[in-house]
Amino acid sequence: MAITRLSGTNAISGTLPAANINDTSIGNITALPAGVGGKVLQVVSAFTTTEATSSSSTYADSNLTATITPSSASNKVLVLISQSCAKYSTNTYVNIRVYRGATEIGGTVAGRAIGYTADSAVNYVGIGFSCSILDTPSSTSALTYKTQFNNNNASGTVRINVDNGASYITLLEIAG
Repeated sequence: MAITRLSGTNAISGTLPAANINDTSIGNITALPAGVGGKVLQVVSAFTTTEATSSSSTYADSNLTATITPSSASNKVLVLISQSCAKYSTNTYVNIRVYRGATEIGGTVAGRAIGYTADSAVNYVGIGFSCSILDTPSSTSALTYKTQFNNNNASGTVRINVDNGASYITLLEIAG
C-alpha cells in the first residue's frame, strides 16, 4: 500500500477556516439532528416570598408562578418546585397542586397531607415541599405554571411562604 503525503494547500493544520464550515455559530443551528433529544433548550425561573394563609379547603393560588414558551410542540417542560409551607392548627394539613394553565399536572394533588400529625394539639410545623414533573404540553404557546394550596380539614390555619420565606419554580424546556 502506498502512502501519500499531503502538502501545500491539501495539508490541514492549525485552525480550520470558518469558510469551510456551514454553520459558523450556534445561532445558525435551527434544529438538532434526528434522534437527538433531552437537551435543555431554555430555563425560566421565578420565586415568591409573599405569605398566604388559608383556613379553607378551597384551593387558592400560592403566588408561585412562571411562564415559558416552548420552541417546538414536540418538546417537554421539566417543572421543578420548592414550596415553603406550614400549618398552625389542630389536626389539619396542607395540600399542594401543580397547574399548567387550568390543567392540573403531575397527578392529582402533587403534595398531599403535608405536615399531618394526626392529633388535636396545636402544631406549628414548617415544611419544605419539593417535586419535579416532566410535562408534555404539545404547544408552542406561552405556558404558565403555578401551584395552589388548601387547608385540607378547613380548621386552624395553613401558610405558604411562612414569615416571607421563599418558594421557587424552575421550568426547563427539553428537546423532544
